[in-house]
Amino acid sequence: MSHKVLVIEDEADIARSIAYSFKKEGWDTRTVNDGLTALDEVRLWRPDLIILDLILPRMDGFEVCRRVRKEHAVPIIILSARTAEIDRVVGLELGADDYVVKPFSTRELLARARAILRRSSLNDEANQTTRIDFGDLIIDKQMRLVTLKGKPVDLRLKEYEILCLLAEYPGRAFTREMIFERVWGDAFLSDSRTLDVHVRWLREKLEQDPSNPEMILTMRGVGYKLVPPGGSAGNSSAGSESQTDEAEQ
Repeated sequence: MSHKVLVIEDEADIARSIAYSFKKEGWDTRTVNDGLTALDEVRLWRPDLIILDLILPRMDGFEVCRRVRKEHAVPIIILSARTAEIDRVVGLELGADDYVVKPFSTRELLARARAILRRSSLNDEANQTTRIDFGDLIIDKQMRLVTLKGKPVDLRLKEYEILCLLAEYPGRAFTREMIFERVWGDAFLSDSRTLDVHVRWLREKLEQDPSNPEMILTMRGVGYKLVPPGGSAGNSSAGSESQTDEAEQ
């Protein structure tokens, strides 16, 4: 069974080029050229992947991303000529899985798409373990529910996947490459700051003092690890936000 990709792009030449490249690889492909039509197509066709331009008629790509993410967990790759960091951050915050800047290589776009679907498959297998108890933090994978001290925590998709990975191996330090491989699907296709942003968001939701984290620790020169509440930090650099930032450069 082939994968289904929905290309949401108002520039006809770009849309045709993307569709042609994916069809050559055996994907079932559809294209739409405005935001409102795209929402209807997502609901009716249920694609496995969405490639989303930001500048669209009738509804911009950010709003499309926000609305799709409220209803579906389908992976989204934003495709945009906007190169500003704020656009990338906003796209990720709204739930996009990746952000590709125009002009782009269709080979790279295909590689990113395959990596995202591979990661989704790995996560489906990992979800056979349905519950992780981590002190006051409980992760119910079957319900896709995270609670802290009995209260639900609203996490974006990538925040949830990072947390699950770290919680499955408490106390183990994961390198950035390992986290990218398991969460984004490839160790080298994503901007390293993307991971730092998601970890910062997680700390803001889970830590009493996000500037001095006690659970999600930065391991200097390595990556991140999750330690039980009241557990030993080990050789971490999580004592302050400035130390964490330094380790993340």
